[in-house]
Amino acid sequence: MNLSKSGQAATVELDAVVETEAPIFGPALRLFILLSVITGIAYPLALTGLAQLLMPDKANGSLVTRGDQVVGTELVGQAFSGENYFWSRPSATGPTAYNAAASSGSNLGPSNPALHSAVAKRVANLRAANPAQVDASGAALPVPVDLVTASASGLDPHISIAGANYQIARVARSRGLSESQVQALVAQHSESAQLGFLGEPRVHVLRLNLALDELVSVNP
Repeated sequence: MNLSKSGQAATVELDAVVETEAPIFGPALRLFILLSVITGIAYPLALTGLAQLLMPDKANGSLVTRGDQVVGTELVGQAFSGENYFWSRPSATGPTAYNAAASSGSNLGPSNPALHSAVAKRVANLRAANPAQVDASGAALPVPVDLVTASASGLDPHISIAGANYQIARVARSRGLSESQVQALVAQHSESAQLGFLGEPRVHVLRLNLALDELVSVNP
């Protein structure tokens, strides 16, 4: 075998590959830069501008304000523990409740003993805080399930209408209001199912509690 000729052939083949790839590299680089500008800069800026134009409130996080102060968002719940406020749905996120960075896969399984223990404790706390919720025979009424179990996200800012009604007597008593006044606020802040069939009727807890504070400030 002639090694000299073999080496020359390999060199010729390599030169051919280099000559073939050289014209491709330039267009590929230009295409990469063009797509990076379109998808990484122009497209996000266009969507951001369009969102700010058409729905600025949602684009900026659906923030809830009281006066000039931001007190929360429409999208993420908050924990309330005072007897003069409606309590939110439990949150399963960690290490803190309503942690939007930890809302995935945060719930315990239905057969987990820890879940049964947590729900039983929540039921006992709610019944102790709402002693008026009894039937004609004096037996405790069932606690609405959303008040003792977390949603899939652990961030739900709403409770059911039943969950709000369960707390009316306690909130009214602690604020010195009539139950009819508080019931009217619940009705005023109730939301129907989206498009008439998505989800259930519900109440936004933060909005309702802010309305309670405003009612007391107007009618001390």
